[in-house]
Amino acid sequence: MRRLLLLALALLAAAAHADHVLRIGSKRFTESYVLGQILAQSARAAGVTVRYDPGMGNTGILYQALRTGAIDVYPEYTGTIAREILKSDANLDLAALNRGLAALGLQAGDPLGFDDTYALGMRRSEAARLGIRSISDLAAHPGLRFGFSHEFLGRSDGWPGLKRAYALPQPTPRGLDHGLAYDALRSGEVDVIDLYSTDAKIARDHIAVLADDRHFFPVYAAVLLYRSDAPRRFPAAFAAFARLRGTIDAPRMVALNARAELDHVPFATVAAEFLGHPTAAPRRGLWAALFAPDFGRLLAEHLGLVFGSLAAAVLVGVPLGVLAGKVARLAQPVLALTGLVQTIPSLALLAFLIPLTGTIGLWPALIALFLYALLPIVRNTHAGLAQVPAGLVQAARALGLRPATILARIELPLAAPTILAGVKTSAVINVGTATIAAFIGAGGFGERIVQGLALNDNTMLLAGALPAAALALAVHVLFELIERAVARGH
Repeated sequence: MRRLLLLALALLAAAAHADHVLRIGSKRFTESYVLGQILAQSARAAGVTVRYDPGMGNTGILYQALRTGAIDVYPEYTGTIAREILKSDANLDLAALNRGLAALGLQAGDPLGFDDTYALGMRRSEAARLGIRSISDLAAHPGLRFGFSHEFLGRSDGWPGLKRAYALPQPTPRGLDHGLAYDALRSGEVDVIDLYSTDAKIARDHIAVLADDRHFFPVYAAVLLYRSDAPRRFPAAFAAFARLRGTIDAPRMVALNARAELDHVPFATVAAEFLGHPTAAPRRGLWAALFAPDFGRLLAEHLGLVFGSLAAAVLVGVPLGVLAGKVARLAQPVLALTGLVQTIPSLALLAFLIPLTGTIGLWPALIALFLYALLPIVRNTHAGLAQVPAGLVQAARALGLRPATILARIELPLAAPTILAGVKTSAVINVGTATIAAFIGAGGFGERIVQGLALNDNTMLLAGALPAAALALAVHVLFELIERAVARGH
């Protein structure tokens, strides 16, 4: 009883502490990373405890995170709020946006001073050759290959609405990560991409920005979107945010993006430079990127995701495998159901679990990894029991042993090597799959991979991929040693 009371008190203390932590999020592109860091550093300078979750995903994920309280504030754009959150086709001003957001328990405020509108772009030389100056001109060239970001392809103010407004004849565009689209355009793999008007690569890559001559895109003024109660709970932080109002014009934002994208300066350093307390930028070598200060945190998060989900999968998967092995009519349904999960794309499963769990980050990621880990464990448990010689089981029955005793003392020990092989397979697969969890703010080495994709930074990509690969190898070796120990025990 005393232990339960202490545990309850600890949970209450943790909840109280969490309520005093300002949770800031950002989307998965350069500008949002930079702005998120500016918010986090501004709040910390005001003495506020901050948890910053970078690169959490697209608008839908960040919106769900706000509604569920997983985060308190993130940088957003007025046009996105109107179209994607309030589902309005009107060009709403800030007052109108807040009237709509009030029913959702949200509020928008503190305009940062710049607009970052969507636009379409082509190689300048190609646009000049074809005489294309506006989006309307694209209709006369149905053979042009479009490559758009995945979010733009699905947004009402993206490709579906744009195609209708301009009667564009091109087929559904190719989906590209925004960080890779510029390389695809430069190499000639696509002819037209979607842009953010403050992208630093527009000038570097000599891209012609096509005029929105039918004024399809709304105004995308950068603002803060936050829970309505956040200013009351964190007055010092929001006083600091208010001082950011109007301090970032479009040229300044382009310059900040360029520091990250073109000069490969870390987002935290870019934000510190803007706020007037610059720090020495870390060295850009692969070794330095691998063992950056966040290495320990990312390793702990990755291990927690892998072994937390694996432990749950073992606790559920082994009994399911025993059930499939002992009840013949249930074998195929159990194996088919656990196998069906493997056919669901990981990002789709994560997106489904967010509204189901009412949160983002750790819990949806753990549940997804648990489901993916089940099949090898269930199948190998079933196969291991099937391989136990029938004569041994019959002899045990003849000696009067009960079925539970036979299972525990004879069948499971003999099946242990096969079961352990399934656990090893699940563990190694989960190390790689856990990198996807960073797309919903669950951390781990996937966080570096996501940032590397956003910046098209191969060094950052390798800094995330190599530790994940090394961890998978280490897990494989660990289970090999355990398997040998089990074999010697037999």
